[in-house]
Amino acid sequence: MKIFISPDSFKGSMSSIRAAEAIKRGINRAMPDADTYLSPMADGGEGTLTAMVTATKGKILKAMVRDPLGRNILAEYGITGDGKTAIIELANASGIERLKTHELDPLKASTFGTGQLIADALEKGYRDFLICLGGSATNDGGTGLLKALGFRFLNADGEDLPEGGYFLKDLAAIDNRNVLPSVFQSTFQVACDVRNPLVGNNGAAAVFGPQKGAAPEQVLQLDYSLNVLADCIKKLQGIRIHDLPGSGAAGGTAAGLVGLLRAELKSGLQLILEKLNLRELFEKESFDLMITGEGKLDGQTASGKVVAGLASFAQAFGIPVIAIAGKVEGNLDSLYVKGLSAAFSITDGPITLEEAMEHGEILLENTAEQIGRILKIRGRC
Repeated sequence: MKIFISPDSFKGSMSSIRAAEAIKRGINRAMPDADTYLSPMADGGEGTLTAMVTATKGKILKAMVRDPLGRNILAEYGITGDGKTAIIELANASGIERLKTHELDPLKASTFGTGQLIADALEKGYRDFLICLGGSATNDGGTGLLKALGFRFLNADGEDLPEGGYFLKDLAAIDNRNVLPSVFQSTFQVACDVRNPLVGNNGAAAVFGPQKGAAPEQVLQLDYSLNVLADCIKKLQGIRIHDLPGSGAAGGTAAGLVGLLRAELKSGLQLILEKLNLRELFEKESFDLMITGEGKLDGQTASGKVVAGLASFAQAFGIPVIAIAGKVEGNLDSLYVKGLSAAFSITDGPITLEEAMEHGEILLENTAEQIGRILKIRGRC
């Protein structure tokens, strides 16, 4: 039997790579002769960098950049195995996990460090970029990132604005004369699965600002600042990004990338599937089964999550899909319609969330083994 193993990470417990390897070990315990193909998966958020580099046999590069508050840190980005695409994960340099709770400051936090990673890749000759949004500590509309590439954001006196979304309230002009020439020779695709606009009641500040430490009055300040940014981009580029679906991702970073870099916003999972050339692989190889999984499966999983996306993908090839999750609850009919064949929880009895996360790897391996034993029975029927 030829089995394609492609789980997402089990957040807080194990990476997609470790999850894939655990599933493989369990299957091979029951079916030593099974032919397994591992392709760790992600949906375009945190973990995409590692999953993509592993799946394509690429490489990790490091660079000294700034964290969201301007302190020097060593951050990473990836290069796909074909040597063509630089994978920039915003959370790596500008993520909320870079800060302690008391340090959260969405008014001043900046994406500058993420721009430094892009600049490093540009200097090394890369011109195709996959920007993975999610997990940001920022609400600066991507202006920090853009500053690192040479854009200037000026007040009415022609002075450069300080870092952070709050100061965009004083934005009067955007100067692109010093932008690195290589920027305009490059293509930028943005993995983005949220549909929130840049501004308004469902915008970047209103929806995501509180998670980053913004008080109610600060949410209003940030929303006003992002409106000013959007107005300036409209004036310079002729592009209206105020209410563009997805432009509110990562504190409005998606808006800045679309407005000033002409970036393309795409579904995170679909973009990853394209970059991994999975369609070509499945057209060439004859897989009998796909096994995927993630931390939790429920009725919401059908909305853009890895399991739902892979089930739909496999359905087009007539391949059954089994999902393994830390927890399975609710009605999964929407997933079955998309192509999911069956779902299994790794918990084998009463267990706390902490215990499940601590022992997740062995529980996943054991569940995969039992699936393998069921498949052996099926093979005899």
